[in-house]
Amino acid sequence: MTAVKQAGYLVFEVSDLSAWEDFGTKILGLQVVDRRSDGGFSLRMDGYQQRFFIEPGPADDLAAVGWEVEGPEALEEIANRLKGAGHQVVSCSAEQAAGRNVEALVRASDPAGNPIEIFHGPKMAAEPFVSELVPSGFVADEQGFGHVVIVSKDDEQHEAFYSTMFGFELSDYIRCEYFGHEINVTFMHANARHHSLAFGGGQLKRIHHFMVQVKSVDEVGRCYDRFLFSGGMVHQTLGRHPNDKMFSFYGYTPSGFHFELGAGAIEIEDGWQSTVHRKVSEWGHHPPQLLTKAYRRAKEARGKSS
Repeated sequence: MTAVKQAGYLVFEVSDLSAWEDFGTKILGLQVVDRRSDGGFSLRMDGYQQRFFIEPGPADDLAAVGWEVEGPEALEEIANRLKGAGHQVVSCSAEQAAGRNVEALVRASDPAGNPIEIFHGPKMAAEPFVSELVPSGFVADEQGFGHVVIVSKDDEQHEAFYSTMFGFELSDYIRCEYFGHEINVTFMHANARHHSLAFGGGQLKRIHHFMVQVKSVDEVGRCYDRFLFSGGMVHQTLGRHPNDKMFSFYGYTPSGFHFELGAGAIEIEDGWQSTVHRKVSEWGHHPPQLLTKAYRRAKEARGKSS
């Protein structure tokens, strides 16, 4: 069966373009490319011309996930598969495809209404990607930009959709309680990356977070410092996940949803066996409020002893 080969790009509709440019370049270490007349721009992280489209608008949310397929025949096959299952598919014009720097493009939606763009023939950058902030570079290229976690209204329906329509395979599940919140997340892969897609319910926006992976744990620490000293709000502290073994932290983007930056993830190999994990992290990934409470307790204790 023809399948999606990677997570090609994300499109965000944002209300503060300047804040997103600072976040993308000064925190994540990405490169601005393709500035547009409406103030929007794209962000580059590897050999592809761009991986993130930043577009102006009030939503402050995910506007589309771009999934790459191998070529025109694969695009036609997946489009016909979607139509045959009763999903609406819109073929985009050459001008619309050029706006995404791809050869051809169709649009659809998943069962939760998340916008999807399926494409082939991405434009590759003329020069190698170099980042002063992330000299080791990002784990991307043939594995895609990273991963995205989106909202689902029915997890079983969602899993069946991405499996039968796009050829994704199950990586694993996380089912547990996390500081009073029920965690029920499904992880799926399209290539060697542990998961290009994850989904679950109980989210305020279409997107919960996106992840970019660097090649060095030191780069994670440096980005953590940059984010803290920029005044950014940490969502979850440094930690390591049990399923993909990613060492990472989470913070808030200028649009209010989250990002994850990590290193050291394992990759999918032949004979992979999916499982259910009963914890979010092997260690860490705690809400920063715990640190605030600990600081206050320590301060009170010092005051009593003085």
